[in-house]
Amino acid sequence: MNTTERYKQEKHPLEVVDDVYDYAADGLTFEEIEDRAGGGEWERLKWAGMYAQKQAGYFMIRTKVPGGHLTPDQAEVIGECAEDYAVAPEEYGGTEQNELWGDAYVDITTRQDIQKHWIRIEDVPEMWERYDEVGLTTIQGCGDSARNVLGCPAAGIGDHECFDAQPVVDAVSDFFTGNREYANLPRKFKLTITGCVHDCAQSQINDIGLVPASKELDGERLYGFHARVGGGLSDGPRMASELDVFVRPEDAVEFCRAIAQTFKELGDRNNRGVCRMRYLVEQLGAEKFEEAVRDRCTVDLPTGGENLTVGYQGDHVGVHDQKQDGLQYVGFNVVAGRMGGDEFAEAARAARKYGTENASVRLATDQNFLVTHIPEENVADLLAEPFAEEYQPNPGAFSRGAVGCTGNEFCNYAIIETKKRTKRWARQLDERIDVPDDIEAIRMHMSGCSASCAQPQIADIGFRGETVKVENGDAPEGIESPNEEGDNLVEGMDVGLGGSLGSDNEFLDWVESAVPAHAVIPALEQLFDAYAADREDGERFYEWCRRADNERLRTIMQGAEAPVAGGVAHGD
Repeated sequence: MNTTERYKQEKHPLEVVDDVYDYAADGLTFEEIEDRAGGGEWERLKWAGMYAQKQAGYFMIRTKVPGGHLTPDQAEVIGECAEDYAVAPEEYGGTEQNELWGDAYVDITTRQDIQKHWIRIEDVPEMWERYDEVGLTTIQGCGDSARNVLGCPAAGIGDHECFDAQPVVDAVSDFFTGNREYANLPRKFKLTITGCVHDCAQSQINDIGLVPASKELDGERLYGFHARVGGGLSDGPRMASELDVFVRPEDAVEFCRAIAQTFKELGDRNNRGVCRMRYLVEQLGAEKFEEAVRDRCTVDLPTGGENLTVGYQGDHVGVHDQKQDGLQYVGFNVVAGRMGGDEFAEAARAARKYGTENASVRLATDQNFLVTHIPEENVADLLAEPFAEEYQPNPGAFSRGAVGCTGNEFCNYAIIETKKRTKRWARQLDERIDVPDDIEAIRMHMSGCSASCAQPQIADIGFRGETVKVENGDAPEGIESPNEEGDNLVEGMDVGLGGSLGSDNEFLDWVESAVPAHAVIPALEQLFDAYAADREDGERFYEWCRRADNERLRTIMQGAEAPVAGGVAHGD
């Protein structure tokens, strides 16, 4: 049994929620918490939605938002809590510590969560009280249990869905949240459920993905779900396997419970490196895994019917008609997912001001957000609001597709800074590269390490943080320290090309390794010049990258003006 697993067995992780109230009331420091609780408390605090930041004494706290759906009241409370509690102390720069976002910001994640930084434990109970008033929670936002359940942010309002699956998202989330029996799994457990045909909730890279399907049973045409299992990224990326089942919406909770039970009983609890569910599916095979689930499921599971998914849609940016007459929703572009808490609260107030009584704020898996149920005549006024100036729904292709993880600003695992770099690079690339008019987005994802929180493997262009030695270098940015030979160590990254989800899903190839950060934009300019010259009719960038030989792509990148280190191909 590994150390983390032992900590989880010694004390049920959900018990830490009550302990947070005690730690806050007693005003304990980090050292005093550790002295009182013993080993493993920092791991168990994840079940309260709390990660210890690399800055001692402060937490990141994660708010779960099932399907990304928020009422204006909920979104306003999230923004106001960021203003009140997510404030950097003076010793870390105070309100001037971030020139791009100021202080007191929120991060929209690729799992439709909200993250806030600089949280002190003494403020958590008061924040939870404010959350309780509007139906929000951070419980099991982290930890080895069911994470936030993904869904289509346009559920119930888009013309692309077979049925509205948000009630199923809510039911599954409600079942797992706070459920002691299924809150201590071998590893984290990621679910996505959608009734839309474009799979924007990314079923192919989740532990469970329920996607729309239909089947004729007893002379009646029914709509429900097909199931995909065992998808994921990180160091062992795997596309999900299809199960031969048809899941009725009313049976979705029990079906997901049966999969969790299978994972709980058969998943590896000894080696954390291989105890994600994708390894279990790979080990058993899809057919054996399905048998195990059927053995543990208390409802009838017919065999599969007709698959209704037609492709993959990466975002909902822009102004779109709703299926409700006269209403529109607006998808705002938030590069790298970070925006001021005050701006997020303003967006919530604007939804209330310009929308109908059903107006909402919704988070998307590409780190953007939607404001819904806006009468057409009010859209122009919504777009004229101060908060909207920075997040207009008509961005350049790189800004539209930019995703960034937390990075080494706060994360103990990240090697490089990501949020600021992602935003700056996206804007520079929009200015410097002419993308074909029929390409709305170039998906550029930056992860600070191999954990893949920014999902680089499914991007047109993926980055994975590295530290790079530059001989006799005088690097323009990111200098850390000279080594014994007098070389400079700079922030850099592995560069991958050609990833996507959908009917032509494929993980990218890591084409070039250890590229200094200052060399990346010139290299991308060379790539897009070659793409423009060689592009076939309607060919997307990731398609061109797959058609081009990796050696050719590498040669193009190394022909950029700035020198490129490395040269090891991971994907050949």
